[in-house]
Amino acid sequence: MACGEKVGYAFKVKKEPAKIGPESEIKGVYIRWLVSGKDGAPTYALRLFEAEPGSFIPGHRHPWEHEIYVIDGSMKLCIEGECYNMSKDYYAYIPPNTFHEYHIGEQGVKFLCIIPLKPSVSEDWKPECK
Repeated sequence: MACGEKVGYAFKVKKEPAKIGPESEIKGVYIRWLVSGKDGAPTYALRLFEAEPGSFIPGHRHPWEHEIYVIDGSMKLCIEGECYNMSKDYYAYIPPNTFHEYHIGEQGVKFLCIIPLKPSVSEDWKPECK
């Protein structure tokens, strides 16, 4: 590690139950923190989510964006009531403070999710929705 870099095989990183908030585990949904502030990253975290068939990530909002890329499987991503069918090689940008939820497909899903390490807007910031 010459300069603090981190290189590894994603599926060797510990898989943990995903949570909304500090204590609410999401049944059938798991996360691997591939890169985070603990690794010295100053700006973004890279996470790998794996969700079992038919699982559900409940609706929530927070003052940071998401960038998502589906590696395998399928899901329906709903953002402020607009729903999108996503499968392998689909991507999405979810603006800060937008209500979003995930309905996992029949074969489950694996997706990468990139987030900033700290809020990117204030909690009262509103996205421009059409």
